[in-house]
Amino acid sequence: MQSLTKAAVNAGHSALSGLVGNTPLLRVSEPLAPAGRGFWAKLEGFNPGGIKDRPGLHMVERARARGDLRPGGRIIESTSGTLGLGLALAGMVYGHPVTLVTDPGLELSMTRLLTAYGAQVNVVSEPHPTGGWQQARRERVQRLLEQDPDSWCPDQYNNPDNVVAYTPLALELASEMGHIDVLVCSVGTGGHSAGVSRVLSQLYPELTVVGVDTPGSTIFGQPARPRLMRGLGSSIYPRNVAYEQFSEVHWVAPQEAVWTCRQLAASHYATGGWSVGAVALVAGWLARTMPADARIVAVFPDGPQRYLGTVYDDDYCAAHGLLDSPPAPDPELIGRLDEKEVTRWTRCTTVVDPLSLQGAEQNGAKDVPGLDSGSPEETR
Repeated sequence: MQSLTKAAVNAGHSALSGLVGNTPLLRVSEPLAPAGRGFWAKLEGFNPGGIKDRPGLHMVERARARGDLRPGGRIIESTSGTLGLGLALAGMVYGHPVTLVTDPGLELSMTRLLTAYGAQVNVVSEPHPTGGWQQARRERVQRLLEQDPDSWCPDQYNNPDNVVAYTPLALELASEMGHIDVLVCSVGTGGHSAGVSRVLSQLYPELTVVGVDTPGSTIFGQPARPRLMRGLGSSIYPRNVAYEQFSEVHWVAPQEAVWTCRQLAASHYATGGWSVGAVALVAGWLARTMPADARIVAVFPDGPQRYLGTVYDDDYCAAHGLLDSPPAPDPELIGRLDEKEVTRWTRCTTVVDPLSLQGAEQNGAKDVPGLDSGSPEETR
């Protein structure tokens, strides 16, 4: 009877991981694109915890296989929320306690949910003077790792397993779409944009990859500023970002993402959070401006549930000046990543790695396009 119970438990955990993947596609058209035009949205919110269930499970599985994560060892990681859900799932599937380091911006509902799933939530109280909340969280993670010699950190920002985890997502898209001309992804750790684009670029060499960021994020060379939007953007430079894959980048402001999220909800009965609104705004514009037969895919990382107190809360949005602010019909265009500090929907078609440019400029290459000398050093 005892062995049967253990087998049943193992089967149940296997069934949990089987809930991840094979998410649906939704055709999105009016009002974000005219009738007869539109884009396909991959609804990753249909995973139990969202898109980062995929890397949560994969990074833990690979670490266990290599022996980096010992049986029963604690998983400790920094998160703004969604990866936390994925790691809580992985901890449940593989039998590991989980500690998640976050900051006061994490929604109370998300904290409660992570706790309900068995994770310990550790909150930093002050941002790092130059690296913001992300760097403060990472430093807390390091201290916790030093206190527990059997613990392990996935390091989602730099772990190549974070990228490889999205190979199944890319293959799902290829199977469902047959052909893809344009891929639109939000960029935070860089994992899903890198993982999906690398696979699809091999299948479709002419693929256009469009990254979506937010003002105040350093990923594409803008100065670090306090950011309202969570789930995309960064105040550090994640090494998983595949700069060479991007044809262009768009920055979308919070009020523009809110407007788009609400338009999606009212017209398609499907929506999500900040990243979804930002990606949908850009994908809708591409559907309006590219040839009508262009096959455009946008990755929607999550659903609306965790944003009921922010994106979908009129009082919250009014207090932050996010209501009644429809975006312009077209993005502002800049020629260089550092041409100006962006504050609204803006587009740049020259994408480079800010850190590579720093090194080039320090070695005397002053005319490399993309980033002025010294600016990122002031914000790292």
